[in-house]
Amino acid sequence: MSDYSSNPVLFWHRRDLRVCDNQGLYTALKSGRPVIPIFIFDRNILDDLEDRDDARVTFIHDHVVGLNELYAAHGATLRVEYGNPEELIPSLAQEYGASAVYTNRDYEPYAVARDAQIQHDLEFVGATLHTFKDQCIFERDEVVKKDGGWYSVFTPYSRVWKADYEVNPPQMVHSEELLHHCLPQPLREVLSLEEMGFARSNKVFPSHEVDSEIIENYHLKRDIPSVRGTTRLSVHLRFGTVSIRELAAHAWRTNEKFLNELIWRDFYMMILHHNPHVVKGSFRPEYDRIEWENDPVKFEAWCAGKTGYPLVDAGMRELNATGFMHNRLRMVVSSFLVKHLGIDWRLGEAYFARKLLDFELSSNNGGWQWAAGSGCDAAPYFRVFNPELQMKKFDPDLIYVKKWVPEFQDFTVYPAPIVDHKVARVTAVERYKKALAR
Repeated sequence: MSDYSSNPVLFWHRRDLRVCDNQGLYTALKSGRPVIPIFIFDRNILDDLEDRDDARVTFIHDHVVGLNELYAAHGATLRVEYGNPEELIPSLAQEYGASAVYTNRDYEPYAVARDAQIQHDLEFVGATLHTFKDQCIFERDEVVKKDGGWYSVFTPYSRVWKADYEVNPPQMVHSEELLHHCLPQPLREVLSLEEMGFARSNKVFPSHEVDSEIIENYHLKRDIPSVRGTTRLSVHLRFGTVSIRELAAHAWRTNEKFLNELIWRDFYMMILHHNPHVVKGSFRPEYDRIEWENDPVKFEAWCAGKTGYPLVDAGMRELNATGFMHNRLRMVVSSFLVKHLGIDWRLGEAYFARKLLDFELSSNNGGWQWAAGSGCDAAPYFRVFNPELQMKKFDPDLIYVKKWVPEFQDFTVYPAPIVDHKVARVTAVERYKKALAR
């Protein structure tokens, strides 16, 4: 049992809204100190959101309420605050006389800078910050070349990742069995969405349950948008409501294609860590010389799913309606925006960041730069997806298209495309050639 007369420690939940197999929480609970779990609705992030009914805030709020109920079952409470973590964390540490703050690492530039400031400020209240790896399998400099350098190409990275995993797979921890080490406190109500200026979203969130059959058949169905061929677990990985270690272990045993998707996630986090400039610019700086057309009318047509290309329109309408887009469609619509419409990939990236339930900075940025040809291990700039051929290949019976574009029956009655594919392809290649020849 913890010595409740000793200084407590805080555990700060962030992108880990669970107690099961939570690395930082487990370490805090094993520290021998009573643990006070906390969560902060970060205004530095929330105040920048454009939509008051942003579904991700509802998702987070629901899981924070669930966490609070779980802690209450063990006689504790989740301290929930709304504000600036750089002010709140040192203040809470001082309030409780905490000797340390435990949390799991976040690799996005904002989070890195925030945590560095908090670490500095905690010193003035006699506390320290301890961070742990939790949201990925291998982080930062754990998968490297023989000379210690980082990989910019996925395939060799994935080979080393798998070799390292086979030798030393990360072990799950049973943090849920140690919750009796939390400081006993009366239950506190979690502040409401309305108190923070938000409204409940009506979007439906996918289950966190791992569907073994989908993983086993992933390589067969993952490119068919009309069937349930993907797990839809990305939003749960994003906010840590499932364990990446549990999912990776399952994939390792059953389906390498699915495992590769988890490795891509680690890969892009690693790329972001070593190349923070990608948040605002191209991984390959020469691609920032491209002169984009950036036609606002065409951009709005793309956003609304009214481009005259049924597959593109279906993908965008599904995104707008549900917050989800199938990965095959993400490639098609991003390529279309950049190559066919000549619109800066950063505008598309920002729109996805606003709409996707599973928005993850590193993966979203990596995916868009892949489509634009400007990223690491990217598609060559002269590769331009043909939306009609993509539809014939992956939705030949138009099941997916007709679900999201019900007015489409055939091309004779559908609005004309806003750009001609053949013309757009030639224009795109010339645009890239001109920029890269400078």
